[in-house]
Amino acid sequence: MRKLIPLALCALLATAGCSASKASSTTDSLSNHPNAAAAVSIKDFAGRGVAFSQVPQHIIALSNGEMDIVYALGGTLVGRPTTNGPSPVKEAQDVTQIGSTHEVDLERITLLKPDVVLGHYPMNSKDVPIIESIHSKMVLTSANSVEDIKRQITLFGEMLHKETKAAELIAAIDDKLNDYRPSDGAQSTRTLIVYGAPGTYMAALPNSLSGNLLELAGGYNIASDFAVLQSYPQYAQINTERVVQANPQLILIMTHGNPEEVKAGFLKEMQGNAAWNGIDAVKNNQVEILPSELFGTNPGTRVIDALDDLHQLVEKAKQPS
Repeated sequence: MRKLIPLALCALLATAGCSASKASSTTDSLSNHPNAAAAVSIKDFAGRGVAFSQVPQHIIALSNGEMDIVYALGGTLVGRPTTNGPSPVKEAQDVTQIGSTHEVDLERITLLKPDVVLGHYPMNSKDVPIIESIHSKMVLTSANSVEDIKRQITLFGEMLHKETKAAELIAAIDDKLNDYRPSDGAQSTRTLIVYGAPGTYMAALPNSLSGNLLELAGGYNIASDFAVLQSYPQYAQINTERVVQANPQLILIMTHGNPEEVKAGFLKEMQGNAAWNGIDAVKNNQVEILPSELFGTNPGTRVIDALDDLHQLVEKAKQPS
């Protein structure tokens, strides 16, 4: 990835007028778009009012969830998040990669001349001035729950004048939630969700997206009252004694790294403490890796697939083979 470039250089590139052409998928000018003449005014998750003189067409997304939502609404991107493998959105495979919410490639963003950059709140709040200095707008959102994802869909639908399509996407999510709404008296599967990298493991809390998804899919998060990590308020340090006491029926591992390596490392740590061997999830071989494209990051409209995956896992753990 290219190094971040100074504010002055970004502004200079914008003022001089970069010679790079737009991505081929966005060659149509705003004036040719049916909604081009319509002004747009929205309020993002940071409470910022963001106004456009025309419906934005040259859009950059810094994370996969926002990219998924834009394409699901019928839009396209000129810049997408950098990935190690194929793009989670097939139609965006050839779109220019511009870094991520954690480390944006400001040089590439400047050359693409976006109308709007979709960033994370609060992580990308610091990037608003530099984006505005290149005569672009920034819209900040976040996804710590399914309700947040629905809010994102509504907001982007307003921004793109795709309100009807946004309502359809939200209705599909609500239908899925109704499918998995627990009946009175139903027992939830005791579950531990672990975010892992080699040598580092944390428990996902209910205020995380994965924690919210677990509860909606019929699971019970055993770490719900674990002490919050100050640096990562949606996660907690794993307390072995309390995990053993809670006796989870299912252990789920999220990772952005090599999944088999992370799982092997976690199992090795468990084997180092004999107490883990008495846990139902370990005895019944109910330790699973969650797909990285659906968990640990915002899946966008594919939250439906994430709910399906989780529901199948929590139901299976209730009646182990």
